[in-house]
Amino acid sequence: MTARKGRKRAEAIDVQLGLSLAPDAAAVRRLCGVDEAGRGPLAGPVFAAAVVLDPARPIEGLADSKILTARRREALFDDIRERALGWHIAFASVEEIDTLNILHATMLAMQRAVRGLAATGVTPDLVQIDGNRCPEVPFPVEAVVKGDATVQAISAASILAKVARDRELLTLHAAYPEYGFDAHVGYGTPQHLEALSRFGATPHHRRSFAPVREALIRSGALPQSLAGMLPQPEAADVEAAGVEAAAVDHAIDDMVRAFDAAGPALT
Repeated sequence: MTARKGRKRAEAIDVQLGLSLAPDAAAVRRLCGVDEAGRGPLAGPVFAAAVVLDPARPIEGLADSKILTARRREALFDDIRERALGWHIAFASVEEIDTLNILHATMLAMQRAVRGLAATGVTPDLVQIDGNRCPEVPFPVEAVVKGDATVQAISAASILAKVARDRELLTLHAAYPEYGFDAHVGYGTPQHLEALSRFGATPHHRRSFAPVREALIRSGALPQSLAGMLPQPEAADVEAAGVEAAAVDHAIDDMVRAFDAAGPALT
């Protein structure tokens, strides 16, 4: 491997792992927080949001969306959109999840959220991502473990992504009331698994997730011979935990770039 190729590979890995050097804190005027919602459920898109808060218009009560009540999240959702300097919500579709695997579809949704924010004219000095991995974005970027509880901009992003995703699942509930999406919002609860067993999978279920795949096989909608060709979420979780797989990352990143960077988005 040439020195130049080695440097490029190292830079690509640094971006994915959130190792890009951040600017000095004093130089950061526009901190963009990014978080996702819907990585674990069996159905629906994975959502991501990017938010740059306005120091002149503080928002009280920002916190990790998971510890807030639904009513409080809804109120903060409106406050954030009204008071933030900029925000953008984006998603990766079920089809993209089943093509790329959930980890890389999540990176794609985050990438779209940041690029959508920048397209509104709000250019971040630094992008902070909740978790331990970062999407490839054209700005300084770093990962912050448990950032949704410690960085207000990430907390705001977690709220936007969570509320947007929950609203999407309520739309699914209206179309498929027998699955109970209003109660479990797509997660693999006993109620949801029972519905999968009784009614099979909808077009909005993630076929790469084991319970959905098994329901499809039982119903005959997915031949056993094809089931193994779907990406496995379990492998993605191992990768996210820190197992190095640079060659796979590069190959899948090429697939990500093949999708329209603007992608499905909400503004």
